[in-house]
Amino acid sequence: MFGELLNLLETEEHKLLRETVRKFVRERVAPIAHQIDEKDEFPKEIFKEMAELGFTGILIPEEYGGFGEDLLSACIVLEEIARESPALSLSLLAHSVLGAHPITRFGNEKQKRKYLPKLAKGEMIGALAITEPDAGSDTSSIKTTAKEDKDKFLINGSKIFITNGSIADIIILYAKTSPDKGKDGISAFIFETNVPGFSVSKNFEKIGMRGSPTSGLFFDNTPCPKENLIGKKDEGFKILVKCFEVERITIAAISIGITLSAIEWQIRYSKERKQFGKPISEFQMISEKIANNTANLEVIRTYLYLLAKNYDFNKDNRIESATVKLLAGELGVKASLDAIQILGGYGYTKEYPVERYLRDAKLMDIGAGTSEIMRYIISSVILKKYRV
Repeated sequence: MFGELLNLLETEEHKLLRETVRKFVRERVAPIAHQIDEKDEFPKEIFKEMAELGFTGILIPEEYGGFGEDLLSACIVLEEIARESPALSLSLLAHSVLGAHPITRFGNEKQKRKYLPKLAKGEMIGALAITEPDAGSDTSSIKTTAKEDKDKFLINGSKIFITNGSIADIIILYAKTSPDKGKDGISAFIFETNVPGFSVSKNFEKIGMRGSPTSGLFFDNTPCPKENLIGKKDEGFKILVKCFEVERITIAAISIGITLSAIEWQIRYSKERKQFGKPISEFQMISEKIANNTANLEVIRTYLYLLAKNYDFNKDNRIESATVKLLAGELGVKASLDAIQILGGYGYTKEYPVERYLRDAKLMDIGAGTSEIMRYIISSVILKKYRV
């Protein structure tokens, strides 16, 4: 129904992948999506089934047991899962995109062979830890430190709002190895969570993305082997910037998944619901909402697929990744709000899933950089590049 133009961008492998994910989501995720949200529990068994189908191996090279580094494939998987359970899709993103992909791109061969096969099979769950109580958008101001001590680093500090934090086996951790250097003193580590001095807070009670655990992390002279340093010491910020690009592109796919379902409910309900002797879809103010959301979906989704298919890791993609993240995130919220409005009183109840779409969609305006930060990135980069 949507995205006819995307047929030109997808290969036969992409189409087969979509069919496989859609079938799994329809049979295994859709029946329990409401339950995942209500209980706010991570569905471990479903995640294992996803691993058996290879979904946990997105963005991991085939030689390490993964699905391959194709960014469009990752977007397709995340989008299809998000159509029923954005929370499950978010945890998969935290595992594969945030936890495994930095190792794929910046890890050495020993690190890749040690961790990637287990992450691809779902034998380990991954996460990313950057945000701190006093360092959100300004990542250069993190205070967590990593001090060298013989054959290891000792980590001290805390992180907050970490997706998969309470279930992760390995975390891509950013800490200051040279605190006086600002962003040029940050290093990246593969941190294994089964060590002394590491603890996790109680999961946060969130309004949305329930079932995807979010927690705080605490480090008290916590050891991390020197061999788990990713890249070079004090060069973690460069890694972070590139990984942000991929995160923002893939997280936009979750917003697109939410938008697709929200519009489908707008159409379905408005064609069935009758007032004044005719379906409410025939009223201009209702059809206008559907038209506006569909038009924006077609443009933004096509842009996302073009960006994912042609993504060049060696180029500066800050504007493109910030743009698609910004527009997709705001559309998810708008489409969900309009779905609630069209469903009227029913939309405001939990009898229909549209209220959950709104609660889930709102995180997309905040996580991976707020909408305000996306606009700041776009304007600052373009103003520096433009020559009068």
